Amino acid sequence: MSQENSKRLGIVTAGSLNKGVEVRLDNSASVEDMVVGQYVTIEGQKQRFFGMITDISLGVIDPKLTLTPPDASDPFIAEVLAGTSTYGTLHVSPYLTIGGNITSLIEGPQPVKTIPAHFSPVSLASNRDMELVFGKEDKERFWIGNPLDMETKLCLNLEELVKRSNGIFGKSGTGKTFLTRILLIGMLQKSKAVNLIFDMHNEYGWAGTREGGPPVKALKQLFPSNVAVFTLDEENSRRRGVSTDFVVRVGYDEIEPGDIGLLRQTLNLTDLAVEAVYQLSVRFGKSWLQSTLDLKDAEELPDGLNIHESTLQNLQRGLATIRRLPFIEPHAPTNAVKSILEYLDRGINVVLEFGRYRDITSYILVANMLTRRIYAQYQERMERAMGEDAARPTPLVITIEEAHKFLSSEVASQTIFGIIAREMRKYNVTLLVIDQRPSGIDDEVMSQMGTKITCLLDNERDIDSVLAGVSGKSELKSVLAKLASKQQVLIFGHAVPMPVVIKIREYGSAESYKDFIPKGEAEAIKQAETDIEELWE
Repeated sequence: MSQENSKRLGIVTAGSLNKGVEVRLDNSASVEDMVVGQYVTIEGQKQRFFGMITDISLGVIDPKLTLTPPDASDPFIAEVLAGTSTYGTLHVSPYLTIGGNITSLIEGPQPVKTIPAHFSPVSLASNRDMELVFGKEDKERFWIGNPLDMETKLCLNLEELVKRSNGIFGKSGTGKTFLTRILLIGMLQKSKAVNLIFDMHNEYGWAGTREGGPPVKALKQLFPSNVAVFTLDEENSRRRGVSTDFVVRVGYDEIEPGDIGLLRQTLNLTDLAVEAVYQLSVRFGKSWLQSTLDLKDAEELPDGLNIHESTLQNLQRGLATIRRLPFIEPHAPTNAVKSILEYLDRGINVVLEFGRYRDITSYILVANMLTRRIYAQYQERMERAMGEDAARPTPLVITIEEAHKFLSSEVASQTIFGIIAREMRKYNVTLLVIDQRPSGIDDEVMSQMGTKITCLLDNERDIDSVLAGVSGKSELKSVLAKLASKQQVLIFGHAVPMPVVIKIREYGSAESYKDFIPKGEAEAIKQAETDIEELWE
């Protein structure tokens, strides 16, 4: 198919601006070669249109043929019928005009504001058409995959991508982790942003897993001088042969009331228990958590604290769960926030691995604590830079998994992640959220996502959530439903000029690593591997 990208398919027979156009296939074009998500160009009388196939159907000249089908077992009869009595139809959604008028030639592809005339010829988009719309790989654009049945390298503008919060969605097993890893590599290569990745399943630091195959190299192996690995579980890192740059510990005195509020459901706390946290914090100061756990009953509460016995017990049970976490100590020996900021300020990306502590309590507590404090630092720096006309802090992208736990309708308005998503890089901080249940994310937060990259979803509510507010939702819904279970994604939003279905580029072979590794890094990678072998001998 890739050799016939400019092949004529048929002509426009009907349509509207809102619903797209109908294309009747020529006899020479097989309906079985057509695929939802393919791109076509339409030669209008005054301009060229660029669009996507969103549906395929069959038609007959005479309705009687559907009631009394002829005997088509003879190939000759079948061929005669296909040329005279039956035909195939494509539903095409035009998105852009390319060339054909002065504006498109000067300013590039433009959004469609009209439709092509009757009988306008329709052809498969060529590689040149794809490059005209999506651009070639350069210092800002990163090759993320290929359009269906095409060899063209489809590129994302990473500089534009990191200017807003973005989301990667898809049901379990569709390849979200591989896709995220490739996108993070692109950010390391092409954007000026640094990344803080809360790595719940230890997939983005030194090595990652893949189904039915050996481990694949992750960010630290490919970019040893640009990535630091932090860990909550040094023993687990040692066992996996991972050299870490910093071991994170959290002190009782570092945990604030705002860190507990987000854990209300996870710790099964009542609203009164969460409210009590704020009272206890005011009374006991930084030692509130230890002091609360030391109380034998409500009678030992200081005067003025009106907390019921059952509320105190509920809170103590929840806090005891936190205290049992192995990385929680009375006083942390080092300041994790300060260390992370030091690396980020030097342009080094930070991956925080959770080791064995993959339970949602650990993940929410640590991700929320660190993000709140780092964001506060960024806010202070940004305001100082604006007031003193000084250099702004390096743009920061924070990656979180299980995003619906941080951004549900119940908590999004109160959490730091909800604030970051709504403020749209006001303080040079954005999110990359990864989730298999997008319907669990607050609608307002979803509407603020700049670019959505969606693998296969089969839940109706999840599909509606991802496509909410998108023009041509019904057409994209049918495209999303037809994605392969792995390696195919639908991308739409700020970083692409129009929705696009692609097959994700290959990742995990020696050849693919060469494409990712920048020149001059090969020796550094070899040295890093040698150092690790010596470290754990």
